[in-house]
Amino acid sequence: MSTEHFDVVVVGAGISGIGAGYYLQRDCPNKSYVILENRADMGGTWDLFRYPGVRSDSDMFTLGYSFKPWTEEKAIADGPSIWKYVHETAAEYGIDTHIRFKHRVTRASWSSEDALWTVEAESEGAAKRFTCNFFHVCAGYYNYEEGYLPTWEGTDSFKGQIVHPQHWPENLDYSGKRVVVIGSGATAVTLVPSMTDKAAHVTMLQRTPTYMVSLPAEDKLANWGRKNLPRHFAYDLTRLRKIIFQQIFFRLARNRPEKTRERLLGLIREQLGPDYDMETHFTPPYNPWEQRLCLVPDNDMFIAIKEGKASVETDHIERFTEKGLKLKSGKELEADIIITATGLNLRMLGGAEIVVDGKKIDPGQSYTYKGAMFSDVPNMAFVFGYTNASWTLRADLINEYACRLINYMDMYGLASATPRLDAGPHEDKPFADFSSGYFQRANHLLPKQTTKAPWKQNQSYGHDIMDLRYGRIEDGVLEFKKKPAARSSVTEAAKPELVA
Repeated sequence: MSTEHFDVVVVGAGISGIGAGYYLQRDCPNKSYVILENRADMGGTWDLFRYPGVRSDSDMFTLGYSFKPWTEEKAIADGPSIWKYVHETAAEYGIDTHIRFKHRVTRASWSSEDALWTVEAESEGAAKRFTCNFFHVCAGYYNYEEGYLPTWEGTDSFKGQIVHPQHWPENLDYSGKRVVVIGSGATAVTLVPSMTDKAAHVTMLQRTPTYMVSLPAEDKLANWGRKNLPRHFAYDLTRLRKIIFQQIFFRLARNRPEKTRERLLGLIREQLGPDYDMETHFTPPYNPWEQRLCLVPDNDMFIAIKEGKASVETDHIERFTEKGLKLKSGKELEADIIITATGLNLRMLGGAEIVVDGKKIDPGQSYTYKGAMFSDVPNMAFVFGYTNASWTLRADLINEYACRLINYMDMYGLASATPRLDAGPHEDKPFADFSSGYFQRANHLLPKQTTKAPWKQNQSYGHDIMDLRYGRIEDGVLEFKKKPAARSSVTEAAKPELVA
């Protein structure tokens, strides 16, 4: 089997991976790179999900790239528009020519002796092998092949159709059908109003309510700016405004949860009226931002409920029946189609096995350095975006940081950089301070953090700018090793003081 060598191997051609390609070309123009993508097309999430109404749950001024202005009228964009945006970005900067589709990375092994990663992949039944000096994983955080599906009694007895949004049938006809959507997260809140155009009725069945916030699908101020100001200036101004709002709102929700709860519920009550049972259907048992808020553009969910096209049931499922669902309250929901919007199965690193000098690395037993690298794993970065803001904001910063680290090692003739957690006492914390089910189910798969930097994730864009974009590379935590003298072009005097 032949082996191809690149300076950098990137895994994943979604928003993060295309962004990685841009920053490598901008900041490391002399480095060769390849992007290995498991699927047959780029786009990641936006190529996978095809259910009705699929859209962003963040505004596109922050979910979009800092370097590529979002020019559509709608700030809350539909899936096909985001897919088009990712493709346009890849083509505009020539990133698409670096992508190898249908390449599923199965294993990456690091050799300290050679200061090299060997990356193994499968492509249409054939084994492929690559080597690289730096390994960068932008594969997202969930299993693309399989969504999360709880086990219910009696599913085989149901005479209708059961559909998971992650595996949406291409020609599903729900015209005139009674639809029950199980779930109350972003997918359910998107599906319910979107399906009311054809369905006889759509019911959202939830165990517990979720906090929801409505925003206009179009940002009038942003659209005015784009028409009257220089394009990039207008985009940067809107992006900054959105970032500041996101950060202030999150901090306010965490510091003053009761006031935030009161405001959020008050806005929904204004839409549904004083007689609606808010306590049962829209009042979560937790504080705002302990789970991600659901975005409702232009109040579409609430309008569908007011018009009688949609409804909400808050109950637990006892079993599936021939006609639908029997609930623990004794009520039966009749349905022709049941959609299980029950969430994702989280998976780190696209499911690839990571090995360092013959030792298999368990991400769940590792610690995350700056939220961008794993403890004791050399020359490897991974992208995991914000849980309290747009994914791309953090993806951009991590991609920039990876390039800074690569350039720093080159400048001083260094072969490797490895985060090392000292042996002193430290308090372990979960990777994400989130009570959402999909995070709780996957805590054992996710790396840990501590209470002190650089092993702590702050979920703060301002903090991460200072740390990832401007912070010192040589921080006493990264352990650097030199290249052999014959390969180094930097004099001993010019080299930095190295950690042992």
